[in-house]
Amino acid sequence: MILRRFQRLGLQQKFFITILVVIMAISGTIALLARWILVSGLTAELELRGAAIAHSVAARGAGYILDNDVPQLVGLIFDEAQLRERHQFIAYIFVTDPQGTVLAHTFIKPFPEYLRMANPLPDGVAKSVELVDVMGMSAYDIAVPVKEGLYRIGDVHVGLSKDHMDSLVGKLRVTFLGFITAVVVITFFISHYLARYITAPVTRLTRISDDLSRGNFNTAVDLDVPDAGWDIHDCPAYSDTDLPCWHFDEQRRGPRQTPERLHSCPTCVFYRKRGGDEVIQLADSFRNMVWSIRLYRKRLQESEGKYRSLFDSGPDPIFVVDCTDLCILDANPRAVEMYGYTREELNGLPLTALGGDVMRECSAVFDTVFDGGDAAGGCLNIPKAMQVRKDGSVFHVNLHACPISYRGRPAIIVSTTDISEMMDKDAQIIQAAKMKSLGEMSAGVAHELNQPLNAIRMGSDFLSLVIEQGLPVPQSRLHEVARDICTQVDRATEIINTLRSFGRKADAVIEPLDINRPTRAVLPLVERQFLLQNVEVKLDLAEGLPPVRAHENRLQQVFFNLVTNARDAILDRARKDGGLRGVITIATRAEADGNAVVATVSDNGAGIPEALREQIFQPFFTTKVTGQGMGLGLSIVYGIVRDYGGDIRIESTEGKGTAFHVRLPAHRDTPPHGGKKDDSHAHPGD
Repeated sequence: MILRRFQRLGLQQKFFITILVVIMAISGTIALLARWILVSGLTAELELRGAAIAHSVAARGAGYILDNDVPQLVGLIFDEAQLRERHQFIAYIFVTDPQGTVLAHTFIKPFPEYLRMANPLPDGVAKSVELVDVMGMSAYDIAVPVKEGLYRIGDVHVGLSKDHMDSLVGKLRVTFLGFITAVVVITFFISHYLARYITAPVTRLTRISDDLSRGNFNTAVDLDVPDAGWDIHDCPAYSDTDLPCWHFDEQRRGPRQTPERLHSCPTCVFYRKRGGDEVIQLADSFRNMVWSIRLYRKRLQESEGKYRSLFDSGPDPIFVVDCTDLCILDANPRAVEMYGYTREELNGLPLTALGGDVMRECSAVFDTVFDGGDAAGGCLNIPKAMQVRKDGSVFHVNLHACPISYRGRPAIIVSTTDISEMMDKDAQIIQAAKMKSLGEMSAGVAHELNQPLNAIRMGSDFLSLVIEQGLPVPQSRLHEVARDICTQVDRATEIINTLRSFGRKADAVIEPLDINRPTRAVLPLVERQFLLQNVEVKLDLAEGLPPVRAHENRLQQVFFNLVTNARDAILDRARKDGGLRGVITIATRAEADGNAVVATVSDNGAGIPEALREQIFQPFFTTKVTGQGMGLGLSIVYGIVRDYGGDIRIESTEGKGTAFHVRLPAHRDTPPHGGKKDDSHAHPGD
C-alpha cells in the first residue's frame, strides 16, 4: 500500500521524501550509535574511577587496618569521599576485615547491616561490582581486596550513585535529541531545495516532450541554458541538406564515405555538451536530440518530396501493391494513362486484373521473402509479361518488382515498361530470320515434297492406264493404290503444315507443350539436305517428359538454328580433315528433381575456341565470311530461351565438337515459390 502511494507521487516529491528519509535514517543511526557509545563509555569510566578510589583506600589504609587505627581509617575514607567533585557520585565508602566486620564507613546514620553482605568478594577475585539499594537509593557497589603482601587483611567497598549516572545519561539524551531535531530541520530544507533543483530540468524536458508528441518541432529547446538565442539557420547542414554533418551523419558513413568527407564546424553551437552534473548533460543530450529530429525531419520531407516527384513524373507505370491481398494501394499518373483506369479505380483494384498469372507468380515469390522477415530482399524481373488494359486490349511489358514496407505493412512496388514496339521489332527480326531459314531449307523441302508427289503421280498414271485400256484389275489392287495416294497426300500435307507452323508468327499466349514435338518437326525439314552433305541427324528423345511453357514454332526455330550451326561446324571441319562423317545428336531428358527439361544438340564439328565462347550469343557476331550469315541466329536462340525462363550452356572442345544444352523450366499447375530473379550469370549477349 505504501509503495503504491509512493508510486503515485511526483518526481519532486519522491526526491524530497527519499532524501529526507535517507538523511534522517543515517542521522538517527549515527545519533543512536554515538549515544550508546558515550553512555557505555561514561558508565565504564565511572566504574573505573570507583575502582581507582577503592584501590587508593586499600593501599593507604592497609597500615591503619594492621594497627587497628580506626580513627585514621575513618578520616582516610571521608577524605577520599569528599575530594573535589567526588561527593556528587560517591554514595558511601566502608571497610571490612576478613571476617566481614565493618571497621569504618562514611554513613552519618547507623550502618545498614544488609549492605555488608550485599556484594561479597570471593577469594582470588580482584574486583566485584553489584547494583544494590541503600537507604531508598540505588548504587553500584564496587568491592576490592586490601592486601599486605600475600595476605588479604580486609575489603574496601565504594558505592557509586546510580541517580547521578542517570542524570548524566539524561543530559546526553537531551543533547542528542536536540542534535537530531536540528538535523531533521536542516535536512528538510536541503532535501526540498535539492528536489526542486534536480527536477526542474526534468519538468522542462517533460513540457518539451509534450510539444514534440503533438508534432510541434518548433518548440524551444534552449532548456534555459545561458547561450540560448541560437537560430536554426545558423547550421549549414539545415540550410543545405546535401551537406553531410559530422555529428548527424557519422553513424551512417560507409566504406566509401570516410570521416574526412563529413563537414565539421569549428564552433558547432548545436551539438555540444556542457560540463556539470548528469541532469545538465541530459538536458544537453535532449536538446541535441530535438535538433537532430528537426534536421532529420527536414531532410525526410525533402526526400519524400523528391521521391514523390519521381513517382508522379516517372515515364513508366508504378504501382504500390499490398502483399497480402494483391490490391493496389497507390499508382502514378503514367499507370492511369497506360492502363486506361482512373486513379480511383486503380486504388483497391486487384493487381491480377492487370496481369493474371504473372501477378500471382509475383505474389508467390514475395510470400517467401516476407515470411523470412526480409522486407528488403532481392527484386524480381519478369520479361515480356502480358498486361490487359481496361478496354481489354493486350500489351507486353518488362515487369520489375521489389518488396518494401509501406505504412507499416509489407508491400510490393511494381514498375512496368511497355515493350510492345520493341517486341514488334523483335518479331520482325525473328520472322526475317525464319524466312531466311526457309530459303536455306527450300532444296530439302522440295525433295521431301517430290517424293509424295511422285508417288501420287505414279498412282494416278496407273489408274488412268487401267481406265483407258479397260484392263481388269483386282479390287484389292485398286484399294491399295488409293490408300497409297491418300498416305502420300497426308505426308505432303504434314510437310506443308510444318512449314506453315515454322513460318507463321508466334501466338501471344504461351501454352504448355512437349519439347519433343518441335524437335521432331524440324527433322523432316533438314534431314534430306543434311544427308546430301554427309551429315546424319540422330534423335535420342526421352518419353514422358514434363511439359514446358513456350511457343512451338519458336522452339522449332531454336532447334533449327542449333542444328544448322552444328551442320556448318561439321562442314568446316570436313574441309580441313576430309572424309569426315558428320553426326548431329538431339537428345532430351528431365532433370532429376523434375524442375526442368534439358535438350542437347551435339555435333562432331570444329568446336568453338575458348576466346569466342563469351561472344557467340552477341547480336551480329559471326565467324563466317561476309555474305554467309548476319550473326543473328544464336542471338535469337538465346533471347527466345531466356524469354521462357531458361538458359543455355555450352560444352566444346576445339577440333572435336560442341554441345549446346538448352534448359527450360518445367511447367507447374500452380506458380512456383521462386521466379526469374536478377542474376549475375546472364550471358554477355543478352
